[in-house]
Amino acid sequence: MYNFIYFNDDGKIRKPWFVENSKVPIILSYVAPIDIYAIAFGPFVWCRGTMGDQLKNHEVIHYHQQLELLFVGQWLLYVFYWLKGLIKYKDGAVAYRESPFEREAYANDQNLDYLKNRERFAWRKYT
Repeated sequence: MYNFIYFNDDGKIRKPWFVENSKVPIILSYVAPIDIYAIAFGPFVWCRGTMGDQLKNHEVIHYHQQLELLFVGQWLLYVFYWLKGLIKYKDGAVAYRESPFEREAYANDQNLDYLKNRERFAWRKYT
């Protein structure tokens, strides 16, 4: 089903702008509980190196999560789930990986056709 939020006028999957060889992930890694290689934030994906298809797909999944939650909603929920995981696992890296947003992205980043049929709010299945 066509949806302007997820697809461009030409029917192609809406994607963010990719910025490779960026210092943004390096800088953010100083304050994050993990070493960030790539990060989707708003209409951009910053990567400290170059991105292959699987990594791009992973970050586009995050971009679509952000679109459906109007960006700010996803960021707030991301922090909420990370804090919840930090309390539960007492490990920032595990809390990051167990977030429903990351679980959806990691479970489906190898499937390059995933976004063509992804259900809205699919990340909820991973809570």
